[in-house]
Amino acid sequence: MTFELELRDLAIDIAREAAELARRRRAEGVAIAASKSTIADIVTEADQEVEALIRERLSAARPDDGFLGEESGGDEGASGVTWVVDPIDGTVNYAFGQPSYAVSIAAVTGPADPGGWQVQAGVVAAPALGEVFVAARGHGAFLGGQRLSVTEGSPAGALVATGFGYDPATHAGAIAELSRVMPIARDLRRAGAASLDLAFVAAGRLDAYYERGLKPWDMAAGSLLVEEAGGRIGWLDADERGRRMLVAASAHLHEKLVGVLRA
Repeated sequence: MTFELELRDLAIDIAREAAELARRRRAEGVAIAASKSTIADIVTEADQEVEALIRERLSAARPDDGFLGEESGGDEGASGVTWVVDPIDGTVNYAFGQPSYAVSIAAVTGPADPGGWQVQAGVVAAPALGEVFVAARGHGAFLGGQRLSVTEGSPAGALVATGFGYDPATHAGAIAELSRVMPIARDLRRAGAASLDLAFVAAGRLDAYYERGLKPWDMAAGSLLVEEAGGRIGWLDADERGRRMLVAASAHLHEKLVGVLRA
C-alpha cells in the first residue's frame, strides 16, 4: 500500500469514529462552549471533544506527525506530515440541528499552510448525511465505491455555492461579488460548511464554489477531493482585510468564474 493510501485509510477510520461522536453529541443536545471571532462564530463543547478524540487517535498511530486543528491549534512534528483538522465544520448548522456539518481530516506535507503544502490524503465525513468522501493523491476521490468526477457545467448556467464571513463589515463586498457571479449562475447555494461544499463540487452536486477568508482546516481535505475528481483549486488575491478567495470548479468553469470575480 502506498504512503498516500495509508494516510487516507487512517483518516477514514478516525473520521468515522469522530463523526459518530459528533452525531451522538448532537442527539444528546448541544452546549455552547465559547465564542470565537464574533458572536455568530460559536464553539460547541462537541467541537472540542471531537478534536481531542482525533488528536489522540492520530498521536497514537503516528506520534511523529504534526497537527493543526481549529480548536487546539498546531504542533510541529518530525515526520514531515501534518494533520489539518476541522472537528465539526459548519458549527452553526450543527448547533441549530441542520444536517450540513462534517468532520474534515487531511494529511499534508510541507508547511502547514495552503500556499505551500501538498495535501496527500483527505476525508470529509458528514454524519447527518451518512456519507464519507475520501481522496488520496494520485488515487482518485470516492464516495463509497463510486469514483467522483466534477461537472463540466451546463448551458443553463452553473450551480454555484459560496459563503459569507461572520463579520458583518465584510458582507457588502461579498454581495457585490455575488452580483458579478449571478449572470453566469443557474442558481446559488449557501450551506455553511466549506468542506461539504468542496466535497459536493467533487461529486458533481455543485458546479463551483468560491469563498473568501477560509482557514486551512476549512479546505484542506475538500481541496484534494476536488483535484482528485478532475477539478481545479485556485486562489484570488487578498482583499483589503487580507482575505484570499478560494475558487473550486472544473478547469473550464474555474477560468470563467475567476474572470467574473476579478472584474
